[in-house]
Amino acid sequence: MARANGNTNKMRLLPLVAATYFMVSGGPYGLEDIIGMAGYGWALLLLFAVPLLWSLPTSLMVGELAAALPFDGGFYHWVREALGPFWGFQEAWLSLAASVFDMAIYPTTFVLYLSRVAPELTSGHRGLLLKLAIVTISALWNLRGAVSVGLGSARMMAISLSPFVVLIALVLWHLIRHGIAPAAAGAPASADISGAIAITMWNYMGWDNASTIAQEVDEPQRAYPRAMLASTLTVMCVYMLPLVGVWMVGIPAARFSTGAWVDAAMLMGGPVLALAVVLSGSLDGLGTFNALTLSLTRLPSAMAEDGLLPRVLARRWSNGVPWVSVIACSIGWALALGFTFERLISIDLVLYGAALVLEFVALAVLRVKAPAMPRPFRIPGGLAATIALGVGPAALIAFALWTARGERVAGLPAPAFAALIALLGAVVYALRPRRPPTH
Repeated sequence: MARANGNTNKMRLLPLVAATYFMVSGGPYGLEDIIGMAGYGWALLLLFAVPLLWSLPTSLMVGELAAALPFDGGFYHWVREALGPFWGFQEAWLSLAASVFDMAIYPTTFVLYLSRVAPELTSGHRGLLLKLAIVTISALWNLRGAVSVGLGSARMMAISLSPFVVLIALVLWHLIRHGIAPAAAGAPASADISGAIAITMWNYMGWDNASTIAQEVDEPQRAYPRAMLASTLTVMCVYMLPLVGVWMVGIPAARFSTGAWVDAAMLMGGPVLALAVVLSGSLDGLGTFNALTLSLTRLPSAMAEDGLLPRVLARRWSNGVPWVSVIACSIGWALALGFTFERLISIDLVLYGAALVLEFVALAVLRVKAPAMPRPFRIPGGLAATIALGVGPAALIAFALWTARGERVAGLPAPAFAALIALLGAVVYALRPRRPPTH
């Protein structure tokens, strides 16, 4: 039933912000490697500069296109509308291919943090069972609908950030009592600035994921521009405030690697706070996987409605959930858990980056192709400003390709491996059965 201030059966602004937060970030976890690779000064600069070149342009693009074309499938529909069904298919293919590498990370994160307090629960086959449990819980949760996922994301966000709120409060108390004694700001002797930039990009990517659930959002034309701005500011604060805090109390950058927030919490607040950070890290893994399940499962459903995939994937329950797509994607991600994927950030960035470039192309093409299209939110400036908006993300993607040239996957350079996956999308499109749209 609709209320005067919105539809209770659709996701509202705060849950959308929380879901976007988990689709992009999930908390400060992952920043440890940036600090360890680049030192505090470079880390803070990267966490401030990369959003201006990467996140802000993407958020503005999502704000305009999600408000103008508020359909489930989001960026797939934008590219299809601007460039035709072939490129729409490639957009979805690149995003789903990247998810195979990306989605294996978050159940692993859950198990990694849980192993710090209960190693007996995560050793051997029990670790794989826990990862499968994350996939299953997320699938069941998503079958309850976007509203349930959004509200759950808001609650998990509040819980998972609470240990860092306490950590920052303890830092402030320490600084009041003992004064500021910052650690060295320079890069460590074994600095890897290129690697730190890639990890920073990875920690700031995914803003467009929220667009795929537009038809399940209350007043999407108003909600998306506001959600993009709010979630961008939230993620920047969540990243930068804890970093500045541990820098000011003098914890050396060399002590930071994956999981080091637990050590910082132990130093500042003792075992109780350390335990809270561990449990928060596990919760973030669940929250991110759950939110991305909500986003990515709308792609096969939208493609099926357009006749590009089997019709069965378009089936929905009365609450709007594409239940066959949810189950199919969850099975695919569960099978991927059996592989020994590391954080293949370079592959993830290349595939996601290619999809993002297509979205910026669609933004510019639609300005020319459909100038009269209603745009409740419009990026300031004309066509030149719109094109210029994509320069920063494109430059960073090119940099990621260059830095990944020495990495090898399955015996191939990482960019070549990613290119093969991308080219496979054209082959799949050519071989797909021809079906009429269902709408």
